[in-house]
Order: sequence, then C-alpha cells, then structure tokens
Amino acid sequence: QNIALVGQTGAGKSSIANLVTRFYDVTDGTITIDGIDIRTVNQQSLRKQIGIIPQAPFLFSGTIDENIRYGNPEATIEQIKKAAQLANAHEFIKALPDGYETKILEGGVNLSVGQRQLVCMARALLPDPRILIMDEATANIDTLTEIAIQQALKQVLKGRTAIIIAHRLSTIHSADVIYVIQGGEIIEKGNHTELLNKNGAYTTLYERQFAGQD
Repeated sequence: QNIALVGQTGAGKSSIANLVTRFYDVTDGTITIDGIDIRTVNQQSLRKQIGIIPQAPFLFSGTIDENIRYGNPEATIEQIKKAAQLANAHEFIKALPDGYETKILEGGVNLSVGQRQLVCMARALLPDPRILIMDEATANIDTLTEIAIQQALKQVLKGRTAIIIAHRLSTIHSADVIYVIQGGEIIEKGNHTELLNKNGAYTTLYERQFAGQD
C-alpha cells in the first residue's frame, strides 16, 4: 500500500518515519513488518529494506554517478541509469555536458533544488528497497519537478510499501490510505475522497491549500 501522513508542522509525521527506520525505538506498543517486531531485527538488515527520500536533498562532493552509487556501491552503470530513469532524473543528467560524470559542486549549487531531489530519489531507489519513505520530498521544489516526481512514483511504488509524509496535498491524492496526524495522534484516516466527505481536519487542510482553485 501507499500510505500518506499529513498534518501541521510538529504533528509527529516525521517521528513516525524515524520509528519505522529505528532511528529510535518505540517505548510503548510495537511496529511490525510482515508480523515481525522490528526491534528484533538487526538495524543494518532493516535499513537495507528501506529507501529514504528526505526533504532537504543532500549530495556529496563528487560526480552524479558517485552520488547515486552511494545507495549501492556495487551497482553497475546500467543499474545506476535504470534507477535514474525510474526517478525521472536520466534525461536532465544525460543533457549535462559530462552526463553522469558531471561533478557536483559543494552544496550541489550547480544543480537546481529539484534536480538534487531527483538525484537523491535515484540514490534511494538503486538498492530496490521494499519500503520507500518520502519525508516532505516535494516541500521545497518547483511545480514541474513535483510533477516529474509524481510521474516517477507511478512506476516506483508498484510492488512496494510507501510511507509518504506530505505538506503538499497534491502529492498524495492517490494514496491508498491517508492518515491525518495532530498532536502525535491519528485523528482521521481514509482515502482522499472519503476524507473530503467527512468535512473534518483533512478538508480544512485541503481548502487552505486549494482555495480559489478548481
């Protein structure tokens, strides 16, 4: 399934992602994957199953190839290009003067924020993770890049579990289940249409973002 977490800043959305990846452990209740308590699983083994696309894309000093390869150092160039194609990054990379050998300047300043995010997405997809976590991955990008990511998601989410933390509700229209988080609690859940029909917290969030739009 594709699961979306929405809510105001500080509601607890990113905390849920941090618990799933065991950056810290739950002190009450359990988180299970396929019925297995994740606290009984080796952290390295768990994290090999998870790809994370963060809000602030971080690129290392080096080439685009090296930045994507960080997701799987043993990957071939063909696998790197396939990951980039899934992330809708291949075309802009190919158009660069040195393609995949283009050097990333400090802070990635020679790429746009959107391009950096697409490279980070390719890096996360390279190990072919079973679980994909997107933590506000479209918060700081332009509309065209958001569309590119949405198009990529249609391909990459097939056969995976996805947890999408979103401020822009346009990112999560098609999620199987949307959870509205407030004060660390789930206050509403359902798909987009079901939540709009409830005329509750999700409807309020939606109307604030899309007031005046068709």
